[in-house]
Amino acid sequence: MPLLVAAPSATAEPREADSLQRQFAAAAARQGVPESVLLAVSYLQSRWDGHGGAPSVTGGYGPMHLTDAVTALAQAPHHSHGEEDARGDDSRTPRHGAETQTPLPTAADLPARLKTLDRAAALSGIPAEELRTSTAANIEGGAALLAAAQRESGRPLSADPADWFGAVARYSGADDTATATTYANDVYDIIRGGESRTTDSGQVVTLAADADIAPATGQVESLGLRTADAGRTECPRTVACEWIPAPYQEFGDGDYGNHDKGNRPASQSIDYIIVHDTEATWDVTLKLVQDPTYVSWQYSLRSSDGHIAQHLPLKDVGWHAGNWFVNAKSVGLEHEGFLTSPDSWYTEAMYRTSARLVRHLAKLYDIPLDRQHVLGHDNVPGTVTSTIRGMHTDPGPYWDWAHYFRLLGRPFTPSAGPDAAVVTIRPDYARHQPVYTGCVKAGQACAPHGSGAVRLHTAPSADAPLLKDVGLRPGGQDSTTGVNDTGARASTGQQYAVAERRGDWTAIWYLGQKAWFHNPEAEPTAVNARGWVLSPKDGAAEIPVYGRAYPEASAYPAGVPVQSVSPLPYKLLAGQRYVVGDRTPGEYYFAPVFDTTGHKVVRGREEYYEIQFGHRVAFVKAADVRVSRA
Repeated sequence: MPLLVAAPSATAEPREADSLQRQFAAAAARQGVPESVLLAVSYLQSRWDGHGGAPSVTGGYGPMHLTDAVTALAQAPHHSHGEEDARGDDSRTPRHGAETQTPLPTAADLPARLKTLDRAAALSGIPAEELRTSTAANIEGGAALLAAAQRESGRPLSADPADWFGAVARYSGADDTATATTYANDVYDIIRGGESRTTDSGQVVTLAADADIAPATGQVESLGLRTADAGRTECPRTVACEWIPAPYQEFGDGDYGNHDKGNRPASQSIDYIIVHDTEATWDVTLKLVQDPTYVSWQYSLRSSDGHIAQHLPLKDVGWHAGNWFVNAKSVGLEHEGFLTSPDSWYTEAMYRTSARLVRHLAKLYDIPLDRQHVLGHDNVPGTVTSTIRGMHTDPGPYWDWAHYFRLLGRPFTPSAGPDAAVVTIRPDYARHQPVYTGCVKAGQACAPHGSGAVRLHTAPSADAPLLKDVGLRPGGQDSTTGVNDTGARASTGQQYAVAERRGDWTAIWYLGQKAWFHNPEAEPTAVNARGWVLSPKDGAAEIPVYGRAYPEASAYPAGVPVQSVSPLPYKLLAGQRYVVGDRTPGEYYFAPVFDTTGHKVVRGREEYYEIQFGHRVAFVKAADVRVSRA
């Protein structure tokens, strides 16, 4: 996308002492931009948060998400992106999925959408460092970019917000017409509905609704953007989707990549949607998914504007979850981002397009919109004991599940009274800031940041040890505060059976243990709920727990090797209860070779229940349990 060119604008010196609301009003007036347009663009980028001057996952700074990816990535911890086990399938050991180091880009490598901060500096006359660290300066710089886009389209700096549709589309940084249009439509939807929010700096910002606004949507046609190849995409009309296929390719020695052909949902139901983050920039993400020796997923979502790339037909099976049972019955969504950078954040544009895509998929495949069907990669169980420690932990404790589910139209609200037998985890994301470590260096505290996860203790006290996870630590060590340690963590939307209540503390059943979390009435971290729960059948002291729901041995036809039904190292004990997510027959998708003629779905008579067992879900045999209404 070519950079716009405009003469620098003279501006008054930013006044950091002013309220955020006044900073928006002042910048809009000085740059000749309608205040509602400036506010709505900023809301779509950052929800008006400044993140203390820290960059976003795409190098965006401040409320206007001015991008300087080179500076941001140089300051951020450097991560690798790799899959320990491409398919999570014991029947074949893949020779692909090696660690791939994410290279640090130079300014010349990056598209214009990742370099808007320097241009804002040139237009506004404000130094780049001030644009990164001062909210007033950042807003001024964003307003200058919008004004320049409007001028260079040959249109006046109109006071009517309806005249700015083209400039807003250009601000998105999208290089294709569909994405730019979707972005601008989102901005004007925000103007129509209005918004009010307390930001991460504790300030209330309000955008009054203008329900009757009718923007000039035809302005996008004059921007000269490309037409993206929608190809074989399977997306709702409300998002911009591009077809960038992943290769199905054989490369010798019986190996192939990077996914499996399938015939879903005719062959198998699609029951899960898996939310990932990429741990890579957009360009690297696309290179990885197009590598036949790597792994695959169905969709990638870009942080800056919510643009979606589809890589696999939904009928086919991606290698993304590290659990073959889950892979065969899920759709994988990779969101551009970096888990272990604590001040990394996800744009409203990406949250919104992701939510629209998930709503579409849920309706298409009749997938319940809850946290036992819309899973993070960090909620997918290891297949057997030996794989537990290698399971991925994205999108991690900084993904805002509460906001995501509000956008899905399924907010987490109370559905039962104060003595309910089930709770739904739901801390106040912005105010709830537990200490995490290891974002930059092992043992070192991460920068304070909102989180949707609560920490679990062995007793009702903050001084009590954290819960043990024998799968992660067979030696019996306590869990830690590490940002990637899921051993004593419960996340927003997850539901658990209540074991006990004591003052400001609530205990839940978790990994076969009683787990306590702080849940004061004044600042609750969970809401009461109804639900179905299960416990061991009468007379059973304990029952096994599994990481996959495979058929019984007698269900396998000749030529298909029997897959072991190996329990995990946990126990579900008599007297404990766990929330039920689904009932499913034992299934195994046999697809060990490139030639699809021998592929087969094995379905048994043994049925399983999916349960919220720990931070990850698990499966138990229906014959081992009794189910009741909580």
